[in-house]
Amino acid sequence: MPKFLIPNEDRVIIATPTGRRGAIKKDAFNRFNESILGLGTIGMKSIPLNALSVIFDLEGFTNFCKQIDPQLAVPEYLSQFLNWIFEQVKTELVEEERNEGFLTWSELPILSKYLGDGLLFLWNTEMMNETQIANVIVSMLEICQNYVKEFLPKMSKIVVSPPAKLRCGIARGIVYSVGDGNDFVGPCINMSARLQKLHSLTFCFSRRGLDPKALSASYAKDFVVKKVDIRGIGGDELVCILKNEYDKLTPEEKKGFLKI
Repeated sequence: MPKFLIPNEDRVIIATPTGRRGAIKKDAFNRFNESILGLGTIGMKSIPLNALSVIFDLEGFTNFCKQIDPQLAVPEYLSQFLNWIFEQVKTELVEEERNEGFLTWSELPILSKYLGDGLLFLWNTEMMNETQIANVIVSMLEICQNYVKEFLPKMSKIVVSPPAKLRCGIARGIVYSVGDGNDFVGPCINMSARLQKLHSLTFCFSRRGLDPKALSASYAKDFVVKKVDIRGIGGDELVCILKNEYDKLTPEEKKGFLKI
């Protein structure tokens, strides 16, 4: 059910000069306030936190929702996609399973947030070393590739024209807690959102604080660093993109990336 819904018992019929009209009881009307956001005490002091922001975006999700009778396809697709991607995050981060628990390549995200056509995952990097952070980047790349190789073929047999690609933008920086710490804001979140929309790329991470050389050799060789204009952020941002994706860009798209 919607997060804020007026039940029938909170409605009343009122006589007006033009006739009887439905109205909302005062208590129910006043319940519509910022508390329904679930952020707790919003006026609490914000706590800074070093973090890694990862935003996944489903390319073509808007058009997918425009198909005939989307109410029959969208819930089934989203149910399977959300289950799949959370399982993917867990699977990619597991180094070894023991009887006592799981040894992982890095910590699990501290925040997972549905964005309508994608997801935000936020990692607390305070206690993570550079190798662990690099492991997250590699894991997210694997997930994007697994979407095309595994999930898309499966869903193409279930729903019509599912989103063809899963894009990912990653950035590192300081985020600030909102309210009780159930949500965060920060420039790196905005940056990761911008990066997943760069031209025809599916995977991109900011060079700021993230060195492609920290990735394992088999992955580091796949990336190239370019200078690019990020809308609303700056014109000299350094980003790491996949060489094979850059090579497939049109000459016009390549003009958006400058050599360094």
